[in-house]
Amino acid sequence: MNSAVRKYWAKYKWSNIYAMIKNMKRLPEKNSEPFRNKLVVITGTTSGIGYYTARKYASMGAHVLMVNRNREKSESVRREIAEEFGVPVDHIIADLTLLPDIQRVGQHLLSLEKPIDVLIHNAGVHLESRRENAMGIEVNFAIHYLCPLIINKMLIPKYQKDQTGRILLVSSEAYRFAVWGLDLEDLQWKRRRYTGIKAYGAGKLAQILFMHLLSGELAPFRVTMNAMHPGMVRTESGKDNGKWYQWYKKNVINKFSAAPDVSAEALYYLGTSPELSQTTDVFFHLTTEEKLVPPALDLEAAEALLIRTKDFLNNEGIIV
Repeated sequence: MNSAVRKYWAKYKWSNIYAMIKNMKRLPEKNSEPFRNKLVVITGTTSGIGYYTARKYASMGAHVLMVNRNREKSESVRREIAEEFGVPVDHIIADLTLLPDIQRVGQHLLSLEKPIDVLIHNAGVHLESRRENAMGIEVNFAIHYLCPLIINKMLIPKYQKDQTGRILLVSSEAYRFAVWGLDLEDLQWKRRRYTGIKAYGAGKLAQILFMHLLSGELAPFRVTMNAMHPGMVRTESGKDNGKWYQWYKKNVINKFSAAPDVSAEALYYLGTSPELSQTTDVFFHLTTEEKLVPPALDLEAAEALLIRTKDFLNNEGIIV
């Protein structure tokens, strides 16, 4: 039995699995109060959860700022939402797997005069095989972990000045597939055999571990940071994967999945509900608070991960 198994094995509880299964049957809480003139930043809004979430916030009067990779699709969504709901809708075009683009987005948000009332990190990928970006960084690691880390670290001076804000991480119950925690010696899956679900789970686990640290750093500025599993919903995630995955997604996953507007309702509630104004560092299954499994509660691992990440980013010329 290796050290990771020894560390976590005795801490796992069957009750945690039962709770997750029970939560799958619950619908999200809803908030019917408007959010007029508030600024909401959402990444990945050209389809799926991000698209419906942008529409939901706009329908409640919010000013929406989208961050998307595809300019043509983003402009189409921007125009559609602005015309339909009569609210300001802006967009930033960026590839959130690339460090310079991530920094550019962070700098743009930092320069905004208006407070960022809600920041939703929704953009993500699910890949069958390992893929690197143009900088040689594994894509899953970049978009799920490095992107929210860099942007939110850059925004600390703004949060300190504005004294308000909620940060939401669109996470996943798939973090559970990183059963024995992260391999800090191989965060980018260069040595191990890459499997889509394990790499995706590791990326989401890293995201949650980082949340524990940053939520504490932001608390004095009245800024909260929470993660949520968006439910089993139909999205375009994995659309670039192989034929077998496409068949499985179409004939199995999608048939048992809900429409993504369920997730949008949950993200609106988490971002606007007065009851959650001081709730931070919590994992939600839609809008139900859920206890994390042992590797996601390991603050020593979170600290070690951040040290490794800082060293990695320093080598890339980025200070966090």
